[in-house]
Amino acid sequence: MKPIMTGRLVALSLLALALFSPPLLLLFDRPTGWGFSSLPVVIYLIWAGLILLAGLVLERPDAD
Repeated sequence: MKPIMTGRLVALSLLALALFSPPLLLLFDRPTGWGFSSLPVVIYLIWAGLILLAGLVLERPDAD
């Protein structure tokens, strides 16, 4: 694995750690106008975004 890809994956892991930290997630643990918490939706969107970013990093063609 190339060093630049390793650095990007480490950065992505740190981003995931920051986005899934309890203080940030607790901001979304409040009832919405429909009467339910938006926390599950936020967790799913963060998870989907991280998978998308990981796919972009790992499937990027080599520009040698």
